[in-house]
Amino acid sequence: MPDSVPPAENPPRPFRDRPVSFVRRSGRVSEAQERAWTELAPRFVIDPPRDAAATSILPGSAVDPGEVWGRRAPLIVEIGSGQGHAIIHAATARPDADFLAIEVFRAGLARTMLDAERAGADNLRLVEANAPEVLQHLLAPASVTELWVFFPDPWHKTKHTKRRLVTAEFAAIAAGALVDGGMLRLATDWEEYAVQMRSVLGASADFEPAFEGDWAPRFDGRVLTAFERKGARVGREIRDLVYRRTPRP
Repeated sequence: MPDSVPPAENPPRPFRDRPVSFVRRSGRVSEAQERAWTELAPRFVIDPPRDAAATSILPGSAVDPGEVWGRRAPLIVEIGSGQGHAIIHAATARPDADFLAIEVFRAGLARTMLDAERAGADNLRLVEANAPEVLQHLLAPASVTELWVFFPDPWHKTKHTKRRLVTAEFAAIAAGALVDGGMLRLATDWEEYAVQMRSVLGASADFEPAFEGDWAPRFDGRVLTAFERKGARVGREIRDLVYRRTPRP
């Protein structure tokens, strides 16, 4: 019988032990988008060390917000910022706060950079990455004042619901990133996903609802986007939720 092989001193670390909430798609890159990545990315984009995938974050890569934004201010993070309509509007309306857009689609990030430059949103930064890894590995614990999850992919087919972002695991990660009293704001036009979100956050000891009744009022800090207008036109009701991070022991 051959001698057994001793275990490696540093066995491979598990990577993404659950499906991610997105599927990246490649597409044609316009000249304007190319310019954004060439000329504007050094100004707007945080480029962290990567793990095993292009959208991963190497553990231990936390940034110092004071160095990234050049000051100490409340930090508001949006997951799935799309083309940046909501977060650019918020960043220009709130010059007293710093903003971070998390997105995995390069075309959307490019459009966000172009529009942010045009709007003079100097308090906005972007990162191309898987959102839970940003919260876990790029941002320091208890560094986020508000976390926004607006219209995440509902993955409405039963076989795909495991890909949904808002789960008990995500709630724990979000709680770790938020300051005590920090706000987690969510919105979706998919009723069944809204119910799941409410169930997940309601079961978490790290959060308490900051609304009364079944749903929160529409967050007035969320600009009305074309996506939301389109959903309303076809009869999809928008449901908001908002939760407060409970004090740490």
